[in-house]
Amino acid sequence: MLIHPEINPIALQIGPLAVHWYGLTYLAAFALFMFLGTRRLRHPPYARMGGAQAWATKDVEDILFLGVMGVVLGGRIGYCLFYKPGYYASHPLEVFYVWQGGMSFHGGLLGVIGSMFWFAHSRKKPFWQVADFVAPCVPTGLAAGRVGNFINGELWGRLSSPDLPWGMVFRDGGPLPRHPSQVYQFLLEGLLLFILLWLYARKERAQGQVAAAFMFGYGVFRFIAEFFREPDAFLGLLSLGMSMGQWLCVPMILGGAGLWWWFGQRKTSV
Repeated sequence: MLIHPEINPIALQIGPLAVHWYGLTYLAAFALFMFLGTRRLRHPPYARMGGAQAWATKDVEDILFLGVMGVVLGGRIGYCLFYKPGYYASHPLEVFYVWQGGMSFHGGLLGVIGSMFWFAHSRKKPFWQVADFVAPCVPTGLAAGRVGNFINGELWGRLSSPDLPWGMVFRDGGPLPRHPSQVYQFLLEGLLLFILLWLYARKERAQGQVAAAFMFGYGVFRFIAEFFREPDAFLGLLSLGMSMGQWLCVPMILGGAGLWWWFGQRKTSV
C-alpha cells in the first residue's frame, strides 16, 4: 500500500504570482501538440500537399488556439449538460464560474470537433483531413492532464484490495487504499493510445480512419479505466452498473468502429 505524496499544487511562487502544477501540465500539453503537429507536417500525405491544400506551421498554431477555445467552452458546457443539468438550469449564471471546477472530456471533445469544423471551413480543407491530422497529437495532452490530476490528488479511483501493492491512500479519499486511476488513465488514454495512433498514422490511411481510430481507441480505454475510477458522488453508477463516463464512451466506441469501416470502404486517401 502506498500513500499519496500530497504534492504542493503550487509549483512556483513569484511574489503574488502562484504558478500551479496543473497550469504547467496544460502548458506542457500545448508544447507537445506544437512539437508533434510540426512532425506531422513531414508525414504523408501532408508533406506532399501544395497550393491551397498545403499545410504549414501556421496551421498547427491556429488549430491549437481554436482547439483550446473548444476544450474550455465545450468542456464546461458539457459538464453542465451531462453531469448537473438540473442544477445549472436553476443556477444558469454559475455555468460561467469556471474557477469552481467542473469540466467534461466528452464535452471538450465536442468543442474540439466544432473548432476543427471552423478551421476546415475557413481554410477550405476537408474536415476529416483536419481531424486525421489532429488525432495522433491529442493523447499526449490527455496524459499531461492526468499528471495534473495525480499531483492534485483528485479523481482518484475506487477502493482497492488492501493487498494491492500499488493501492494508494489519498488525503480526501478516506483511510482505505484506492486504485490510482489517474495513473491508469495516463497509461491507457495517454501513453498507449499515443503510441498506437502515432504508429498507425505514419502510414497513409483512408481519409477519416485515423480520427475514427482515435474515437474507438479512446472510448475503449476510457471505458476500461472507468471500472477503477470512483464515480461522481452526485451521480453514482447509472443503469447496468455503468458510470456516466462509460455511457458517454459507448457512442464513441460504436461510432468510431463504424466510421473506421465506412472510410475503409470508401478508400479515399487523406
